[in-house]
Amino acid sequence: MLSLNSVNSISATEEEGVYVLDCNITDLNDETYDVKYCSRPTDTFGLNPTIRQWLADNPDFPIEPYVEHIPTIEEVRAAMPNLTARQLRLGLVSGGFSIVQVDAAIAAMPDGVEKENAKIEWEYATTFKRTHALIGSIGAALGLTEDQIDTMWNAAASL
Repeated sequence: MLSLNSVNSISATEEEGVYVLDCNITDLNDETYDVKYCSRPTDTFGLNPTIRQWLADNPDFPIEPYVEHIPTIEEVRAAMPNLTARQLRLGLVSGGFSIVQVDAAIAAMPDGVEKENAKIEWEYATTFKRTHALIGSIGAALGLTEDQIDTMWNAAASL
């Protein structure tokens, strides 16, 4: 039987009256476990009516206030879209760089596994992540700051 067994904590969200509860439930398969449950005032599905009644019956239970999450630059970069090899190369050319310059930057790397991996990535990868180490090293070799790489990356995403 579906039931709310306990509530460990409640956090407000940016939406008025919407809460995230850290609670223990029993599901329809009679399995009990801890979950995070998002409760909306107008939701009549599943455990939400029970949760809304619990909230009404426990008005003094502490609710953690909503705190806006401001993403770090690393999180922003990780969320940037992947670029195809075509987009990356066109983005470099649009930014005033030639493919020959990228090849030269890779050729100038110290011999070893990192250089061999960079060659393989550059020649054979079909997509590139903004956070991939090759992007930072090639960007630095071309004299670009991380912010300049971000700008070029975003521009290339629409190519």
